[in-house]
Amino acid sequence: MYRKILGIMTVMFLIWGCKDNENSKKVEEVSEKEVEKAEVKQEKALAKFEPQDGKVLLFVGQELEAVGGLEKYNDGYLDHFDKPAGWTTYTNINPGENSFGRVQEGLDGIYETHDWGDNDYNASLQLADDDYDNMVLAIGLQFVNHEEKVADGTHDAYIHKLADFLLSLGKRPVFLRIAYEFDGEPWNHYDKEATKKAYIRMVTMLRDKGVKNTAFVWQSTGFMSPNEGDLESWYPGDEYVDWLGFSFFNRWADQKMIDFARKKGKPVFIAEASPTITSPDFDKNTGNTKETQLSNPEQAEEAWQEWFVPFFKTIDENPDVVKAVHYINCHWDSHPMWVDNPTFKRIDARLQLSDTISKRWVEVTSDPKYIKSSPDLYDQLWKTINK
Repeated sequence: MYRKILGIMTVMFLIWGCKDNENSKKVEEVSEKEVEKAEVKQEKALAKFEPQDGKVLLFVGQELEAVGGLEKYNDGYLDHFDKPAGWTTYTNINPGENSFGRVQEGLDGIYETHDWGDNDYNASLQLADDDYDNMVLAIGLQFVNHEEKVADGTHDAYIHKLADFLLSLGKRPVFLRIAYEFDGEPWNHYDKEATKKAYIRMVTMLRDKGVKNTAFVWQSTGFMSPNEGDLESWYPGDEYVDWLGFSFFNRWADQKMIDFARKKGKPVFIAEASPTITSPDFDKNTGNTKETQLSNPEQAEEAWQEWFVPFFKTIDENPDVVKAVHYINCHWDSHPMWVDNPTFKRIDARLQLSDTISKRWVEVTSDPKYIKSSPDLYDQLWKTINK
């Protein structure tokens, strides 16, 4: 009997031992997989000027009045808040087009002060001012109605001139949003195939000219392309795109770009963002939004809850992808371009108009995750270039 019991116990110990070994092997396998994942994540090459995961470049824009920091334009973001990492300006390659009384010349707002219905722009004026030192420049470049001329070489002279401008900036990093909101129908109405060819031609020419301080951003509206297949149909190719981008307005919940970017292994720039809230009479053909005046305490509070909270939540929940954001600190409803626009005609998004919004904005963006201007900012960003 004793020997029988001893035998049974021995078998049980062997079974338990086998199970322990199996469990140990499983634990080891899981651990090895986690280590492999961590190593893969750690070894993932950063895109040009891409911060580490969990860090976000903070930009503000978009016209001179909104950004401020200048003798004549002295009631903008820079006059009320810490200097961000960068600012955004806009220009075009659509010579001969009429925009709210101004006939465009091409590359408007780069060298001289121009107003095409959205108040004054002048990147050179900003670049010459000390208040803009140690700040990155983001440029929104559109060529609506001229995509075929950009694609076939007719407008090459403008691309060469743009290259000269970018080269003149030396080490200052630039984010160039080529044909921003490419899927923005009806206001942009780009031809898909011509726009892709134009994007590729521009990137190729700028690189051939020796432009190294510029990251190329491919930006959707964030809501006009309803699925990743639609985005793919516009996509010019990984080799021509450093960053992906989208706009964060009232239809922010419709965006598919973050998941698309994660699959492409690219960082995301929330390239346009300003508080807009869908109105009860909204429809996709009009895009109506509620009146949002940040100077109005009730409307400011609604804007915080309905727009700012989701905006910051989107950043916080996607630290591996969302690496740059641009807040448009704009008095939208005072500019001719927007007075009849259903999305922006009742919007004043200037943060400094609301004490409560300003305090919350400062509190959130004071988190070390938000990268602002600093003497070593350029060096930090250039370190990410590994190609």
